[in-house]
Amino acid sequence: MRNPVREVLRDKGSMVHTIAADATVAAAVRRMNDESIGALVVMAGGDIVGMFTERDVLRRVVDGQRDPARTKVYDVMTDTVVSIRSSTTVEEAMQIMTERRCRHLPVLDGKRAIGMVSIGDLTRWVVRDQEVAIHDLVDYVQGAYPR
Repeated sequence: MRNPVREVLRDKGSMVHTIAADATVAAAVRRMNDESIGALVVMAGGDIVGMFTERDVLRRVVDGQRDPARTKVYDVMTDTVVSIRSSTTVEEAMQIMTERRCRHLPVLDGKRAIGMVSIGDLTRWVVRDQEVAIHDLVDYVQGAYPR
């Protein structure tokens, strides 16, 4: 859990899915479905200006009775971007997600997005780390440690 998020990105990849702020919600949802992802980083003029998530679709589009084909991402995105650096630990990232009630965190190097982690990515990392620790403890108890 004390591993930096850069190790998670090294394992899962550093792809950052983006969408233009002036794209339609329909285009954004299609992209999210095609990529099997739950969030897009919203860009305008080369800058990150927001996040567009499944939650935005439900709360601001569906519940707001907006037409996805006519509504622009900019009008319904989350404009407060919660982000982390690659040196942030997995534990810190999970704490930020819990406190800020978000499920996706762009990983930034300055203003440039170098990756994205989801709560699922971090949970998989923690489970894998715990499995290794358990295996090492079993080996130790059974006298097979160190190898």
